[in-house]
Amino acid sequence: MTEQQDSQMDERSQRIIAAAIEMAEKDGYDAVRLRDLAAQAGVALGTVYRRFSCKEDILAAALDQQVSQMRDMMQNTQWPGDTPEQRLNSFFSRATHTLALRPKLAGAMLRTVASGVPELSEKVTRYHGRMTEIILGVYRGAWSDELPSEQERILAELLQNVWFAALVGWTGGLHEPEYVVTQIENATRMLLAGLPAPEDPEQPTQ
Repeated sequence: MTEQQDSQMDERSQRIIAAAIEMAEKDGYDAVRLRDLAAQAGVALGTVYRRFSCKEDILAAALDQQVSQMRDMMQNTQWPGDTPEQRLNSFFSRATHTLALRPKLAGAMLRTVASGVPELSEKVTRYHGRMTEIILGVYRGAWSDELPSEQERILAELLQNVWFAALVGWTGGLHEPEYVVTQIENATRMLLAGLPAPEDPEQPTQ
């Protein structure tokens, strides 16, 4: 494959992902049908199958793209708040309300992560890893390449799990977004109660 052909395929992949996001945002997970998606993206159905194994693969790629963009943005952002709890509460509140602006798309993304499709394991693992990095950056108050301690890793994973479960309940119509925010605030407070505060990145170590 020539460089030009590779570039064209990359551009087609982006169109496929963009079309999937648009369809899911408008009508939800079940509306993302590959034949319709190919027509909307302006590509042949065979092109879709050559680039992605299934619609969950496309939605997982869309999620990976969005989380990667958030991770890159937050590497240069100091999240507001004077304490880890304040920063984490602010982050999860803003993230929850951002998802609530596009509820059908959020539902499609969550359903994809929970689908259990074997082909998605790499993308789902990468998503969880990047979310862990984001949560740790917020917790610490600054982005760092330092490996997390065992306690920090457990904290980030547990907060992800609580948030994900509460979001699934929201997308299923069980409760409102404010309940999601309250749940993650309760979890954050209880988990942080047993952890020492991270070092202030602005202060020199003794």
